[in-house]
Amino acid sequence: MSVLKDFRFSVDVRPDGDRLVDVTSDDGLSLAVATPPEFRGGIAGVWSPEHLLIAATASCYALTLEAIAERLELPLHEVRIGAAGHVARMMDGSFGFVVIELRVALTTAPGREGEARGAAHLAESTCIVGYALTVPIKVELEVAAAEPVEA
Repeated sequence: MSVLKDFRFSVDVRPDGDRLVDVTSDDGLSLAVATPPEFRGGIAGVWSPEHLLIAATASCYALTLEAIAERLELPLHEVRIGAAGHVARMMDGSFGFVVIELRVALTTAPGREGEARGAAHLAESTCIVGYALTVPIKVELEVAAAEPVEA
């Protein structure tokens, strides 16, 4: 009999104004996130949601590959991953990601290159962040009126 695990990861996001938000994890980790400078009014030198999506995808791939290699007792002497997300204007005029590219270079023991190639492909299909990109986003909305300010 197998046991199913269910995990929940959550963050709080608080706008600080001027296209900047503070993101806090359950563990108390905090990160400033802003509109990227590629968009009007964006802020340079601050993580953007677009960069975080690419970073999450690439780091998930790397950690998944590492776990697969460990399970297979496959030595990975060096792994280098470069990632890029391509955003384009869609047919409806909005902007959206059209592809996320991962450039992976890895070194393994002589004679195990085929296994390393297989592990790399398995990581691509089992990384939960990459898989999540096909999941719809559901928004639960609550709107309230602010208390009137007395003059």
